[in-house]
Amino acid sequence: MPMLKYEQIADSLRRRITEGEFAPGDLLPSGRDLCEQWSVSRATVNKAFDVLRADGVIVAHQGLGFRVTDTPLARPAGGRMSGVTRAVSGRPFRRLGLPAREAPPARVADALALQTGETALRRDRLVLLADGSPLSLVSAWFPAEVAAQCPKLSQAKPIAEGTTHYVARQTGRAPAQGADVTTVRLASAAEAEVLERQPPLAVAVVLHVARDADGVPLVCEVGVTPSDLWERVENYPMGTPS
Repeated sequence: MPMLKYEQIADSLRRRITEGEFAPGDLLPSGRDLCEQWSVSRATVNKAFDVLRADGVIVAHQGLGFRVTDTPLARPAGGRMSGVTRAVSGRPFRRLGLPAREAPPARVADALALQTGETALRRDRLVLLADGSPLSLVSAWFPAEVAAQCPKLSQAKPIAEGTTHYVARQTGRAPAQGADVTTVRLASAAEAEVLERQPPLAVAVVLHVARDADGVPLVCEVGVTPSDLWERVENYPMGTPS
């Protein structure tokens, strides 16, 4: 289905930000300029800005318009239901190490439908609490064909528009199905060190898989969170027993 005009504008701005035309802190083109460029109403342009704000890509600058956010946001693994935006669930984060092609753990390999010995691209991030202390260690694994189509995944720096939008834009495959599996275990010594905790440390482990409309995996994320910082809340209607 073709994108609506405001989606095209938002997508174009994402691309320009990711490609470095607009750096963190830079002002975006004015609403008037975008209206003229795209031959659309101000309401359409404002809707595009609203999309980017919800994604945590831009912030309002009093009296001047919108600028690229100085601190991109990332989300813990899982909980990617439709309507839950990065601006709502995202937090500051740090990139850890350099992306690398590795043979993933068995659970990840199974989730990505990889053959024995097949590698995937690994990107690690440390999602932070408001005070800057660690919240969750997340390893994102991308199949080789996705990584090949998305060269910026191999770079250490954050992708301003977020990897989900970037992968969808580069591959033409948007996430349509998500699955989260949560388990508990003790953290490894390396995990406890990154999370700045002393072992033994109980952790919740969320394995999140995003698949396209054909059910083909786009990414598998493994999020490791100290048990005292992990909480899941669900609200749902209940019927009268029959």
